[in-house]
Amino acid sequence: MSSLFDLYKITGKIVVITGGAGLIGRKHCEAVLEGGGIPVLLDIFQDSLEAAKAEVAEKYPHSVVEIFKTDITNYDSLCRVRDELLSKYGHIDGLINNAANNPKMEGSAKNMGAIQFHNFPLEIWNEDIAVGLTGAFLCAQVFGTVMENQKSGVVINISSDYGIISPNQNIYRKEGVPENEQIIKPISYSVVKHGIIGMTKYLATYWGKKGVRVNTLCPASLANGQPDEFVKKISELIPMGRMSRPDEYPATVLYMLSEASSYMTGATVILDGGRTIW
Repeated sequence: MSSLFDLYKITGKIVVITGGAGLIGRKHCEAVLEGGGIPVLLDIFQDSLEAAKAEVAEKYPHSVVEIFKTDITNYDSLCRVRDELLSKYGHIDGLINNAANNPKMEGSAKNMGAIQFHNFPLEIWNEDIAVGLTGAFLCAQVFGTVMENQKSGVVINISSDYGIISPNQNIYRKEGVPENEQIIKPISYSVVKHGIIGMTKYLATYWGKKGVRVNTLCPASLANGQPDEFVKKISELIPMGRMSRPDEYPATVLYMLSEASSYMTGATVILDGGRTIW
């Protein structure tokens, strides 16, 4: 007799993860490996992919991890990955649409700076939409169609608490800095993360009777070396009083990928410490 824990096994399942070389992409990778699956990491940076694979190999020494330097906004590039995976494994069972141009406080992203709405560059808007929405759309087309033909598969679209609420710009403000020099969270990020949820609902109904489940995961407030002032401000907006740890996401990802969530589709799963309820 099988146990409930057996439902969480995804043994031998091929799961494509976009933005797979990033911090949270690597955690998605660990979720797949913990369930016995084979993660396929897509990213535009070869060095980062190699580093991610090496990091995972230390923790999971006998694991199989596939990596592909891929531009997810390029349909032909995605088709080449699809064809190689089908040639090698014969199936593709999951897709985690994780890639996005995420403007972070701890980084130097060009879309996170002293750019107000009135002069937000169209170039940055187009790039952010291309990666976060168009890329997810193309990946769903290319890999999701394989799953539709198999009559089985799971798509997880990664949104954010900013797919539920609007950014509170006060947490990015600095006292004494002129208004036109204040850092803001850009409009493009909010639009992408709200749009991802809409894509989930559309695809969940489109594939509802075709064996493919589609859900959204909203991670939030990931601690990653942000300035103390920022950490204090955002923690005060979270009922649990702290930011999230990277290791608090993989278990939920595995649940969403596995048969443990077999009756869940079109859902939005929010892991935010309660922030969006305030």
